[in-house]
Amino acid sequence: MNQHRQRGRRAAATAATARLLGLVVCALVALTCLAAAGASAAAYVPGKVVVGYPHGTSATVALPRGESVAAAVKRLRNAPGVTYAVPDYLAHASGSWIPDDRGTAGQAAGWEKLQWNFLPVMGVDAPGAWANLQQVGHPGGKGVIIAVLDTGVAYRNWRQYRISPDFTGTKFVSPYDFIAHNAYPLDREGHGTFVTGTLAEATNNGYALTGLAYGASIMPVRVLAADGTGDSATIAKGIRYAVAHGAQVINLSLEFSLDVTAQDIPDILSAIRYAHRKGAFVVAASGNEGIDQIAYPARASGAVSVGATTEDRCVADYSNGGPALDLVAPGGGDDSTLPQDPNCDPSKSLPNIRQLTMLSPSTPGRFGYPGDVFGTSMATPHVAAAAALVIASGVIGRHPTPDAILTRLEQTAQHLGPTTPTTPTTPNADYGWGLIDAAAATAPPAAAARKR
Repeated sequence: MNQHRQRGRRAAATAATARLLGLVVCALVALTCLAAAGASAAAYVPGKVVVGYPHGTSATVALPRGESVAAAVKRLRNAPGVTYAVPDYLAHASGSWIPDDRGTAGQAAGWEKLQWNFLPVMGVDAPGAWANLQQVGHPGGKGVIIAVLDTGVAYRNWRQYRISPDFTGTKFVSPYDFIAHNAYPLDREGHGTFVTGTLAEATNNGYALTGLAYGASIMPVRVLAADGTGDSATIAKGIRYAVAHGAQVINLSLEFSLDVTAQDIPDILSAIRYAHRKGAFVVAASGNEGIDQIAYPARASGAVSVGATTEDRCVADYSNGGPALDLVAPGGGDDSTLPQDPNCDPSKSLPNIRQLTMLSPSTPGRFGYPGDVFGTSMATPHVAAAAALVIASGVIGRHPTPDAILTRLEQTAQHLGPTTPTTPTTPNADYGWGLIDAAAATAPPAAAARKR
């Protein structure tokens, strides 16, 4: 517990869930619409129902975990004193683009019922960003290379491994496995595949879910073993490899334990500085201990630190913060205890992040949508993808520097917290500069100014 937040029940996650949070253990030092939107059924916020009462009053009711919206609507309509109960339907800003990916809903645009993290307000406003990129001829970040340094990616069929079903339309470049020392960095665990899905899962193909920078090319670089662990020397080599092979964005959904200092990992810090000098935008997870201290490598100079928010736009109870926090993005899970923040209600049970990934390391050919995945590892690819979209949009020039990209993301973020001004001059310890807003970050300057 500390002065900013209390650690919630999520901080005591099971080992199986922690595996997907990206809690890394190092071998050297301890790391602990243009498309079919009009024809599809209307989308609504998952887990909530709008209830009307006599005299014109209404309230939004959060549903118990496991109850569907349809079942809740039926139940509440028969409750005494209720005049109506309806789903909390979603509207879209004019100019948004809604792809037809079906999710588990069996209908076009069904992805919206699972991917709250991509929606406006509660998420990063992917539909607005997608529309902006289509207008400039670079749909989904086309032309940008994002390196994923992780447990590998289910990007192709090889031996017993199978490609994730929604990666058939995703472009992969320069793969390398620093664990097996070959050119086949296939995922044995699921974490890297999940992260890559958030970044660039095929989109508008009528299947599964969506990827924020779906047109970008992914460079799979395996630096973590099947148990989710990796050493600092290997991670540093992976960073330098990514830069040498043209990565413009590098995603590090991993963390060292909080007792690891800069003196313990000089190789990684040197590699991150090298990447920054060469123009690569390095993004890393702030950590999952729920305290005011950023873990390395996110704490490194030249890396962008990313904390996690919930569907309520509250900092998640496991998310590390502090004065070194740059930005936040959806990571799932439950709210922190922040009495002065009206968005936070730690009594609620909120949804996690969903993406198509491997269901079990023992069966690499089985894929699905696990419901128990949350963490700053899941938040990090939202910022990496938004950076790729900024690069592809050209909104701050054809070849923006990492510092220029970060400034753009900070200036267009949704500022959160109980006393945060509309245009703060400094970040706050819980949210940094705020919740990433991909639509505002990729909008032409005049449009972005109007939105702010």
